[in-house]
Amino acid sequence: MNKKLILLTLMGAASLTSLQAQTVTPQACEQSIVTPKAQGRYLWLPIQEGAPEGKVQIIAGNTFVMEQNVRMAREKVDYYLPLDLQPYQQKGGIFKVVVQNVPTGSICFSKLAQNDDNNYMLIDEPFRPSYHHTPKRGWMNDPNGMFYLDGTWHLFYQYNPYGSMWGNMHWAHSTSTDLIHWKDEGIALAPDAWGTMFSGSCVVDHEGTAGFGKGAVIAMYTTSRPTPFGGDVQAQALAYSKDGGRTFTKYEGNPVLTADIVDFRDPNPFWNEDIKAWNLIMASGQEMRLYSSPNLKDWKEESRFGLTLGCHGGVWECPDLMKLPVEGTKESKWVLFCNINPGFIYGGSATQYFVGDFDGHKFTVDNEARYADGKALWQDYGKDHYATVSFSNAPDGRHPMIAWMSNWEYANDVPTKQYRSANSIVRDPFLYKVGKEYFLGSRPAPEYDKAGLDKQIKVKGSCTVTLSNAEGEEAVITYDQKAMTLSFDRSKSGKVDFNQNFAVKTVAPVHRKLTSLRIFIDNSSVEVFGNNGEVVLTNLVFPKSKLDKVTVK
Repeated sequence: MNKKLILLTLMGAASLTSLQAQTVTPQACEQSIVTPKAQGRYLWLPIQEGAPEGKVQIIAGNTFVMEQNVRMAREKVDYYLPLDLQPYQQKGGIFKVVVQNVPTGSICFSKLAQNDDNNYMLIDEPFRPSYHHTPKRGWMNDPNGMFYLDGTWHLFYQYNPYGSMWGNMHWAHSTSTDLIHWKDEGIALAPDAWGTMFSGSCVVDHEGTAGFGKGAVIAMYTTSRPTPFGGDVQAQALAYSKDGGRTFTKYEGNPVLTADIVDFRDPNPFWNEDIKAWNLIMASGQEMRLYSSPNLKDWKEESRFGLTLGCHGGVWECPDLMKLPVEGTKESKWVLFCNINPGFIYGGSATQYFVGDFDGHKFTVDNEARYADGKALWQDYGKDHYATVSFSNAPDGRHPMIAWMSNWEYANDVPTKQYRSANSIVRDPFLYKVGKEYFLGSRPAPEYDKAGLDKQIKVKGSCTVTLSNAEGEEAVITYDQKAMTLSFDRSKSGKVDFNQNFAVKTVAPVHRKLTSLRIFIDNSSVEVFGNNGEVVLTNLVFPKSKLDKVTVK
């Protein structure tokens, strides 16, 4: 099959109204040059989701300054995504946009457009949430680098600007003052010579220990790049912000931490006042590695945890480690969070946790028998709660957490188009004790208490709560007081046939009798909190209309 190299020659002050292909002498492959003739910040790329990936590159001064994998439309256009030209236009001079590995007759070359309209060809999608965080366009997975500063919550996330399937990992940025309404702040970190931007965390360096100034926001993240011998190399890097997280500069001394294993990612540093130093927890294959540092740059490995404990059905990812009070007591315990994919009891990805103690050097779990032989405690028993991590620097000693509301079994297949994925509502974790055992709860953040977004139901025994719509679609929540379980069945909740793993019933253990249910229903999700968070189930749904009728039996 013939391929062609399309060169879009752009001047710093030029823009495009029409594109005309010019045939030139073929070299290694057929080439065509398209010269734009009008102004416009955005070059709109026509995407066909089922197409093979081609490459889109930007060349300035004979140097590659950008290269991404893009599913350019071949037979049909599913949606449009923008290539932001402003950074290159501002520098002036000639730069070129190069499209590779796309057949000559592909429809994308006649459908390219360029303008300043950020809402160009934006699709009105019925499943887009009304109050959950989601990207305007493109793909989103793990939340990253969340922190609070000066009245603003900052949320970064894994992002593909050039498709609504996983790939081209960037960090994108959103902000909020109430955890409900989010403002898009654009791209924060883009791929570089060290690789694409995988998950990580942000901290506020109040004392300037890293040498970037007091109060600097420090992002620590994983870079991932392929090797000539196959596989990827993952290393840990830093970027710093002197304007409260609005813009970042990558540290010239990157990477700051490497390891001898392939899956070495998702750094989560935090200041530990007990040892007057930084601690770091890293996902490292099938275990967690713990480090200490005086300055966020020079790390000493202190210990390892988990190789023989908990679920090991998949790679360990996205760790967190925090100290929480045990409600109703004077105790405090440490909780280690471990996201795993696959390995969840109902398939795919989920968040397991371990309760114990941490002295700044070693995490010691309580009652190892709870986690032996593959047993695990799960933070959420729904299918769509993954990559759970906390906001750092939160006020009042809080550790608010947010999760990616999807599952790797079907995340690329869910029936949205121009964007994919949303985040859960923010939850505040807490510990409670039943007998001699500690359990983790997750209650909706207090910012939601007066927002009027939830349904509240008093429970006096076994009951069934049916969420339905006018079309007869339904999701069924069942509390069995005798069995002490709470379940969620979405098999008739609307569109479920896009993936064989979606239409499933999940069942959560209940450790104390339920007296209340709190349910958050959005256009494509249901989050159920028993006893205000002692037991939680988070699930996506894709009904024809919102499941807003609530029937209790």
